[in-house]
Amino acid sequence: MTGDHRYQPISAYAAIGNLRSVALIGLDGSIDWCCFPHMDRPSVFAALLDAARGGHFRVAASGQCRGEPRYIRDSNVLETRFRTDEGIITVTDVMPLSGDIHGCGKSEAPPEIHRIATCEEGTVELAVEWSPRFDYGRAATRMERTDGGWLATGGGDRLSLGGIGDAVITDEESGPVLRARIRMEKGERMVLVMRWGTEDVSHDVNDSMEKMRRTVDIWHEWAHHEAAAHFEAWAGKWLPLLIRSELVLKMMSHADTGAIAAAPTTSLPEAIGGVRNWDYRYTWIRDSSMTVQALVAMGHAREAVGLLEWMERVSAGGSTDGLHLQIMYGLHGESELEEQELSHFEGYRGSRPVNIGNGAAKQFQLETYGELLNTGYEWARRGGRFDDKITAFLRTVADHVQAVWDKPDYGIWEVRGEPRHFTYSKVMAWVALDRAVHLSEQFGFPGDVEQWRRTRAEIREQILEHGYNRERGAFVLAFDSDELDAANLRIPLMEFLPIDDPRVQGTIDRTLEQLTENGLVYRYRFDDGLPGEEGAFGLCTFWMVDVLALSNRLDEARSIFETMLRHVNHVGLLPEQLDAHTGEFLGNFPQAFTHIGMINSALYLAYAEGKEIPEHAPIGTPDHREAIGRP
Repeated sequence: MTGDHRYQPISAYAAIGNLRSVALIGLDGSIDWCCFPHMDRPSVFAALLDAARGGHFRVAASGQCRGEPRYIRDSNVLETRFRTDEGIITVTDVMPLSGDIHGCGKSEAPPEIHRIATCEEGTVELAVEWSPRFDYGRAATRMERTDGGWLATGGGDRLSLGGIGDAVITDEESGPVLRARIRMEKGERMVLVMRWGTEDVSHDVNDSMEKMRRTVDIWHEWAHHEAAAHFEAWAGKWLPLLIRSELVLKMMSHADTGAIAAAPTTSLPEAIGGVRNWDYRYTWIRDSSMTVQALVAMGHAREAVGLLEWMERVSAGGSTDGLHLQIMYGLHGESELEEQELSHFEGYRGSRPVNIGNGAAKQFQLETYGELLNTGYEWARRGGRFDDKITAFLRTVADHVQAVWDKPDYGIWEVRGEPRHFTYSKVMAWVALDRAVHLSEQFGFPGDVEQWRRTRAEIREQILEHGYNRERGAFVLAFDSDELDAANLRIPLMEFLPIDDPRVQGTIDRTLEQLTENGLVYRYRFDDGLPGEEGAFGLCTFWMVDVLALSNRLDEARSIFETMLRHVNHVGLLPEQLDAHTGEFLGNFPQAFTHIGMINSALYLAYAEGKEIPEHAPIGTPDHREAIGRP
C-alpha cells in the first residue's frame, strides 16, 4: 500500500496500447496515465504524477470497489471485473487496432479508447469520472455538451466522449470534472468512446464489440504465430509470462517506425520521495541488441529487423558532417529531447521533480558504439544485408572508436556527475571493434581490419590492467577504482572473456555478495552525483541469471529467476526497479528492458539445461564462441 491514499501502488496498474500510445489503468478502473496521439507526446491523463492536477478517466462500479483485471486471450485488451453486494459489472478496455501488426507500417489505429461496460449479475451502478488535462495539465481545460456527447478542449487540442447522456460537470481548482452514474441491469451493455482530435461522439455497442474482438484476434495471432510452436518446448512453464513480456515489447513499439520505447511513462521515482525521476518514453541504442535477441527468440524476426533498421537509420542520419551519435532518440527519430521540469506537478506520492525530455541524450557514452556494431553483427548473422549507406556508417563508427575510446564518458547508467573511465564503457568500445573485425572476417565488411585489431588489443590490455581489481577479485566500476558495477556481469555475455575465466567468476561472486539483496541485484553503490538511493534493478538481476546459467550454476540461476517471476504483478508486468525488502515497484513502468531481460534469461537457462533453443546460439555461449573461432 502507498502512504498516500490518493495514489495507487505502481504495481496496481495494467497497460493497454495501440502501437502508438499506451494507457495505464488502475485496479479501481481509472486511466491515470495516457498521452495522445503518441506515447512521447504531452499527457491528457496524468493523475499518476499528480492526483489533483493530472486528470483521469474512471469507469467502475460505484464506491470503493477494487477490480479484478485480466488480459483477454494473450492480448493487450484488458477486462476488469467489479464485484459489489448487488451484482457484478465488467469493464473491457481496448485501443482498437486493424491491419497487420507483424513488423511495422502495416497497421491502423485511430487515437481512441473504447470502454465497454457489461452487467453480468444483479443491478449495479456504474460510476464515470472524466477529467482530461491537456499538455501535462498546463493548458486550461474547457468542457461542454455537444449533440450526443461531450467535448473537452485545451491548448488547441480536443478530446470527445460519446456514450454518456446525463452527467454533471463540476468546476474544480484544476478544471472541470464530468461525473455520471448509470444503473445497469443484468445483461445490459453500454460503451463509452473517447477520441482524440475530433468532435466525433458517435458510439455503437455492436461496433465497439466488433473492434474489441478484432483487436484481441490481432494481438493473439501475433503472439501465437506459426513459429510460436518452436519455442514452447524451451519456454516450458514460463511460457505465459514470456508471452506477456513479448506483448509488452510489441505494445511499446511504434507501428510506423519500429522504435521501442524504454517505458511509456516519465518520472515514476526510483525511490519514493526522491529526485531520481526520468523520462523513459524514448528509444535507447543500448537496448537494441538485447531487444533483437529477445524478439528473435520469440519468433519475431520482422520486428527485430525493423528495430535494427530504425536504429541504424536514425543514428546514421546524424553523421553527414561527422559522427554525432546520441544514446537515445524520440520514437520518430527526434534528436532534440530537452529536459524540462513540470514544477506544477507534485510527482508520484510527492516525488519531485517531474521531468519531460531527457538531458542524458547529449551525454558522451562509449557503450553506444559497441551496441551499434553488436546490433549490426546480430543482423548480419541472421541473414541481414547492409546497403552502401549503412555499411559506410558502421565503418565510420568503428573508425571513430579508435579516436575516442580512451576518453572518459558518463557510462551506461548516465551518471549526472563527472565523466570517468568506466570499465564497462571500455568493454563496449572493445565490442565495437571486435564486431567490426568479425563482420569483416565473416561477411566481407570493408575497413582497416588490421588497425581495428591493433586498437582492439590495446583496449583489452588497458581493461585487464586497470579495470580489474586484484584485491577485490573482480572487475570494477571505473579504472583503478574499487567500486562494483553490475554492468560488468555482461563481460562474458559480450565475449570479452569466457564465462569460466576466474576473473569473470570473481566478478559474479563479488556482485552476489555486495550488490545483491533477497535475490535482487543493484546496479551499483557509489556516489553518482545525485542524492538519495534507488531500488534493485530488474535488468541487472536478469543479467545475473544469465551468467549463473552459463556458469552451470543452475540452482542459483533458477532461484534468482523465479524470485523475479514472483514479483510480477497481477497481469504479468514488471517495472524498472524493485524495493529489495518490500517488493514495491519503483521506476518507470512497464519497463521494456526488464521484460527483455526475462525473455533472454529464460533463453540462457534453456540453453544451459540442454533444451533445443531457436536458431543462432546467444552471444556469450560456448557454441557461439566456437562458431566464430573465439578461444
